[in-house]
Amino acid sequence: MQDRQKLDNMPDWMASIAKDDLIVAENTHHHQHYKTIFISDVHLGSKGAKAEFLADFLKYNHCETLYLVGDIIDGWRLKKRIFWPQEHTNVIRRILTKAKRGTKVIFVTGNHDEFLRRYSGIDFGNILLTDQAEHRCVNGDRLLVVHGDKYDSVVQTRKWLAALGDWGYETLVRFNTHFNKIRQLFGMRYWSLSSYVKQKVKSAVAFITAYEEAVVKDCQLHGYQGVVCGHIHHPEIRDIEGIDYYNCGDWVESCTAIVETTEGKMKLLRWVDIDHNTKAAFSNEPTSESQEGVNTKADDKESVAV
Repeated sequence: MQDRQKLDNMPDWMASIAKDDLIVAENTHHHQHYKTIFISDVHLGSKGAKAEFLADFLKYNHCETLYLVGDIIDGWRLKKRIFWPQEHTNVIRRILTKAKRGTKVIFVTGNHDEFLRRYSGIDFGNILLTDQAEHRCVNGDRLLVVHGDKYDSVVQTRKWLAALGDWGYETLVRFNTHFNKIRQLFGMRYWSLSSYVKQKVKSAVAFITAYEEAVVKDCQLHGYQGVVCGHIHHPEIRDIEGIDYYNCGDWVESCTAIVETTEGKMKLLRWVDIDHNTKAAFSNEPTSESQEGVNTKADDKESVAV
């Protein structure tokens, strides 16, 4: 079901996305091909990462170029404790297998995986590690691809406050997980507290607005027609002062990606319909790339968004 008008209890962030820019579909376990896929803010190494959903997404969605737009690995969490279940390894294996089979992988570093920035510019195999990139669209438009933490004044000037805010967000997500387990017992759908807070709290809305304005200003300064970013865990497609703004969202709550179709159309793909606890896959003819060397038990296990 692609018509988002038919979705019950649609998340607030989806309300601002034009229907033609959004992909939400029934899970058909068929494969879909795109020219480009952009994902960000996976936070592997944290308990909040929905790695099982991402491994599934990578299994059924293929592309010529895969951009990893920062915070793929959560170095902040791994510094405090080692948390790395099989599902997280499966995601890495999916990415490496895609690179081996010809997909160009461009890993744009973020603030949570900033430990990789010392290796920026290194190209190993079919994977390029960089701090930012430029993507050329089918229509010739130049897009800046950057995680976006450099536009966050708190991250840049008050790292202690950023760490405190990150701890607060993690606590909120953890509370939200337990809260929704209780809701499930009563047959109630998933409800994201942190997304609600970001939509309703004036300071959070002001932060997102300031962030978007800073990103757009930088694009205008350097002659880009658009930008693909992440960082704020707020999926979005919209025009801001003539700049095409694409935010990938995250794989902690939203489970979204920006995709460029073979015709050159940029869309926001929502892989997990959290409100209904079902996966979403865009139907197409199957391909030979159905197994990518991951743990089969994790593949066979039914995923539930909690």
